[in-house]
Amino acid sequence: MKNLSTWLLACFMIMFWLFRLVVAFTTSLGIDIGFAPLNMNIEIVLLFVTLVAVVLVVKRKLLGAIIYLVSYGAYFGVDLFNRVMAMVNNTAVFNDYTSMFVSFIAMIIPIAVLFDILVDKQRKLHPVDKKTDWFYKNEEYDRKLDERADKNNYKTL
Repeated sequence: MKNLSTWLLACFMIMFWLFRLVVAFTTSLGIDIGFAPLNMNIEIVLLFVTLVAVVLVVKRKLLGAIIYLVSYGAYFGVDLFNRVMAMVNNTAVFNDYTSMFVSFIAMIIPIAVLFDILVDKQRKLHPVDKKTDWFYKNEEYDRKLDERADKNNYKTL
């Protein structure tokens, strides 16, 4: 993770995960904060899936971004569509607008993460192989070895 965009997206992912954690926790305690999970059981499963996806995204794996987008798309995308249709039909109330805003944010973050990983040129042009990079990309080690090899003056008979 060398790009600022990747760090920012990882921070947004974690902040939104913490927000959803607080929403699930307060709902389970019976406290109304203005936001409610769509389905409490799926919300808890989604919290754990998001943790796995965050780890994979931080490691720059495309699978993590795909898991994140599919899981949030299946959960928040359907809700966003239903809220927009309620708004178009003029049957929306204020709670629909706040839920629509949260669902919109929940859909923007995974799309941005997927595009960030797909567009990352460093991941494609310079793949990292820890088994061989220490040898082939370590010019300082080569210089020290060459200088030491040049100073070996053996006596011959």
